[in-house]
Amino acid sequence: MTEAPNQLQPGDPAPLFRAPSNINPDFDFGSAAGRYIVLSFLGPLEDGAAKARFDAFLSGAAIFTNPGCYFFGVVAGKSADADPALTQQRPGMDAFWDDGAIAQRYGAAAPVSFLIGLDMRVLAVVKQPDPAQHATVLYEFLKRLPQIGPHRAGGLQAPVLLLPNVFEPALCRQLIEGYEAGGGEESGFMREQDGKTVLVLDHNHKRRSDWTITDEALRNTVRQRIQRRVVPEIEKAFQFKITRMERYIVACYDSSVGGYFQAHRDNTTKGTAHRRFAVTVNLNSDAYEGGALTFPEYGRTVFKPPVGGAVVFSCSLLHQALPVTKGKRYAFLPFLYDDAAAKIREANNAYLGDNVAQYRSGG
Repeated sequence: MTEAPNQLQPGDPAPLFRAPSNINPDFDFGSAAGRYIVLSFLGPLEDGAAKARFDAFLSGAAIFTNPGCYFFGVVAGKSADADPALTQQRPGMDAFWDDGAIAQRYGAAAPVSFLIGLDMRVLAVVKQPDPAQHATVLYEFLKRLPQIGPHRAGGLQAPVLLLPNVFEPALCRQLIEGYEAGGGEESGFMREQDGKTVLVLDHNHKRRSDWTITDEALRNTVRQRIQRRVVPEIEKAFQFKITRMERYIVACYDSSVGGYFQAHRDNTTKGTAHRRFAVTVNLNSDAYEGGALTFPEYGRTVFKPPVGGAVVFSCSLLHQALPVTKGKRYAFLPFLYDDAAAKIREANNAYLGDNVAQYRSGG
């Protein structure tokens, strides 16, 4: 899988770092996770702009007295040279002193601010040059976000990742239009028969049509999104490094034919034993009813990410796509694995039936 250019967008992980701040000479930015964070690049000390931009944020500083929100200003320079207003400790508002390393990691030149979610993924990027307007736009974003609320008791929970903003809305529309232009073909599922992995069609178990993306530029685009926005989260949550992706398909569950997929696991045949993680990126969550994912081993909770959001889970988990009761549900559905699993996949070519494509190393 290829790396995408370092240009942070909503959905990307926020780069972590350690740097001197006004409260800690070696502050670990990653330790601030679990709240909404504004990371604002204020500029260099010597031109006075940093202070003006900071003052603009002070006009709404009360929002950062909420423990669910925090502000960090990134100032190019050293704390010894800073205006006392920047070094003063305030509830929920602090400053990092940057020798250039933080700005480089973020590809940032002032004025730019990143609104970062609880999971340290970028929610929004603001670049308005006017300090007051810049602060106002960020505060409006913060006010629209769901309240974090107090701590609460946990319950039975499927071990899945829910990731918003994996695909941007324009990309979701492009994939749906590709499906509608190219037309989908009815898709089956893998089953073991007489020692071979074969493709089976059975409407009692699954009803879905798939369109395979063949355009290499579009394949590269979706691959980059998975690489930037899903792979790091899997490594963080499960300590597993993804290096391979299988399938470039847009799937359609159509209510007119009762689109659904009964409870199944994704790695129970020799031809699928290499699969490690499944990803479901919803492309039009607001345009259909039903169709949620559920994990029967962990209760009756249903999962329906917003447009462009993903559910990521182990291929060993029993899961089910509930019937779509109105409209059409579109989703991008790859499988992810690593180099060691690729060797398993290639070794299992001998067990593939005639209607299942052979795997070649490097694929």
